[in-house]
Amino acid sequence: MKKTFPHPAILYTISLVIFILSGTLYAQTSSFIYGDPLPDAPELAIRGDYKVGVKSLQFVNKDQVDILKSKNGAAPLYDRPLTVEVWYPANLDKGIEEFVTYNEVMGTANDSLRPLMPFTFNGRAARDASPLTMNGPFPLLIVSHGYVGSRFLMTYLTENLASKGYVVVAIDHTESTFKDANAFHSTLLNRAKDISFILKEMADIGKNGRQHILSGMIDSENIGIIGYSMGGYGVLNVAGAGYSDGLAGFFTQMTGGSNAISKLTMSNPEYHKVDPRIKAVVAFAPWGMERGVWDMNGLKGLETPTFFIAGDQDDISGYEKGIKAIYSGAVNANRYLLTYKNARHNVAPNPPPVESLKEGLHIDEYYRYAEPSWDERKINNVNQHFLTAFLGIHLKQKDYSKYLEIQENSNEEDWTGFKPRSSTGMELLHAKAVD
Repeated sequence: MKKTFPHPAILYTISLVIFILSGTLYAQTSSFIYGDPLPDAPELAIRGDYKVGVKSLQFVNKDQVDILKSKNGAAPLYDRPLTVEVWYPANLDKGIEEFVTYNEVMGTANDSLRPLMPFTFNGRAARDASPLTMNGPFPLLIVSHGYVGSRFLMTYLTENLASKGYVVVAIDHTESTFKDANAFHSTLLNRAKDISFILKEMADIGKNGRQHILSGMIDSENIGIIGYSMGGYGVLNVAGAGYSDGLAGFFTQMTGGSNAISKLTMSNPEYHKVDPRIKAVVAFAPWGMERGVWDMNGLKGLETPTFFIAGDQDDISGYEKGIKAIYSGAVNANRYLLTYKNARHNVAPNPPPVESLKEGLHIDEYYRYAEPSWDERKINNVNQHFLTAFLGIHLKQKDYSKYLEIQENSNEEDWTGFKPRSSTGMELLHAKAVD
């Protein structure tokens, strides 16, 4: 008897239903939480030995330029509120689990096509747990999200690094989050300023003798800054890559005459010196090079060891003339560039939440997190692995060099620390600072 087969469209529909019902490819399940290792996770992706606590803190950066109210080149000052989430090594009482529920939203404020929709997801940390007073102090990491985003965008990474002996602080950048997104020029002006402010505040409250729960926890002489997209734009400036005069001119036009961003340009004598306590920089898909945010002179100001991460099909920040051009131009920094082949821009965030799979939602809710050619959980594990190595070398003086001294093309041979046959589709470039 002649065999008949279902129409391809029917097979596709069946597979899609199975995918949505199972939620196993991307979303959290009862057993999988963002950041958990897949069976082929590389060696250093595994969580560290410390239990993790998490808490929210509030800061106010006083007397900042309120660029959203700028008129005719002048702007009033305001006290800029900033919420941060802090993950840290914790001392957990018996019976207390590393389990937390994060409250997040999908959508974008003031966007009729993507209205705000609350959702929750789980993490492996204990809310408001007692900090571990032994074995410290711990290096400080500041994390800056994209536009738009939130402090919860990379919990797979923040929790993982805290478990390895870091105090990790992720910023909600006011006027740049899902909940309060506003005009882009606020992000252009405030991103680097927010990072510098929170870095100084956290280093200060972490000192011994301060009346704060984190007092004595923070090694303020060993600091790393991590940014994604507009966060990458910000951390590079904080680390010495002064913006171009072209960006300053564009900003002045955009704001009707304000020159508030000029203090962050390489040509301005007031452009700050790099905080010498910053020993490492991580830039995921940093935005701006294709738009003239930096010129070659500005990139030469980056001297801190830097680890870039990109997709070679990035259609937001650009690759050859964007991220890779930054990597090539930062000649005074010892630097790496990890590239995911066929990936676009989302090489940093958590996997898509299960709510993003719901019928009728704008596709951007899913593609705020997902990569079309990669399992985001795989990317998460690889990021955990390489940042553990890079940050461990520069902030903890660990001998992780073998994980970075590998074949450039991952298809040619298995990379050190990866399970056999699992390190495909990636490239790792390395360039030393010029003498």
